[in-house]
Amino acid sequence: GPLRHVIRAIDAAQPFDYESQLHTQYVKSTSLKIAVIGFGNFGQFLAKAFARHHHTLLVHSRSDHSPAVRQQLNAPFFADLNDLCELHPDVVLLSTSILSTQSVLKSIPFQRLKRSTLFVDVLSVKEFPRNLFLKYLPQDFDILCTHPMFGPESAKSSWENLPFMYDKVRIGNDEERIKRVDKFLDVFAKEGCRMVEMSCFDHDKYAAGSQFVTHTMGRVLERFGVESSPINTKGYETLLDLVDNTKGDSFDLYYGLFMYNKNSLEQLQRLEMAFESIKQQLFGQMFRVYRKELFGSAEEEEEEERVRLLSATKETQNGAPVEQASVDSERLEGS
Repeated sequence: GPLRHVIRAIDAAQPFDYESQLHTQYVKSTSLKIAVIGFGNFGQFLAKAFARHHHTLLVHSRSDHSPAVRQQLNAPFFADLNDLCELHPDVVLLSTSILSTQSVLKSIPFQRLKRSTLFVDVLSVKEFPRNLFLKYLPQDFDILCTHPMFGPESAKSSWENLPFMYDKVRIGNDEERIKRVDKFLDVFAKEGCRMVEMSCFDHDKYAAGSQFVTHTMGRVLERFGVESSPINTKGYETLLDLVDNTKGDSFDLYYGLFMYNKNSLEQLQRLEMAFESIKQQLFGQMFRVYRKELFGSAEEEEEEERVRLLSATKETQNGAPVEQASVDSERLEGS
């Protein structure tokens, strides 16, 4: 009767329920509790990816200026770092500005964290945070320095093939810690990033040549005032894109790239020298053209006269008496 159907329905529902429990357990076992310190544009951009991969989020920022984003990510806000650290996050991610990194790091109550906590930064310079971490963090803490080489603007649609640089500066040797760092890096690998393991030292050397120069040219062109026109060429479109990509970034970020990467000053000087040498090449060519136009025919006649006199001198020296030849050459030199 109807009773048997009801019982069957319950039986049928059990495996389904069991599967969902298994899934929940799996998600829990692979999920990290990530504290995001600094919840500006970039912090939010990364937090959305962590949420997509089922990690738990805790947020601390100077002020709670993005409650809507946090609620969407189910990420509680902590005004006081003591309260956040007492919840023992697995990972503490610093996404503050370069300029405030040191003061933020010094303000964290390390004694309230688990002794094996993993610290990660996502700054655009690398030697600077690495040295800060090594200086201020307790010896037991793990350190991973990373640089996602993209942002909310350049990675709007996808992270596919975008470079993610990382340096495992100090990772404890037990399995738990090695797994944890891999779980964190997995977020970026699964999003399709091109994973680049590299030392912080090498990163700064390369970034000064690429990133700092890119930001500088973007800012120069923005001040210059590039505007779209009905006859844009492909090349001009790339300049407009460059300005678009860099103009969203604060001057503080740009200043940080300059101030906290020892290679940047040299790059700036090389850019100036390159610009000067191109100007000199242009003006040099222009003066040669003008000179030819202004003095061209007169100079050509003078040159012909000089050649004629020289050949006459040679003939005289070969055929006529030497006294006469020397008098001729003296007259030539005096003229």
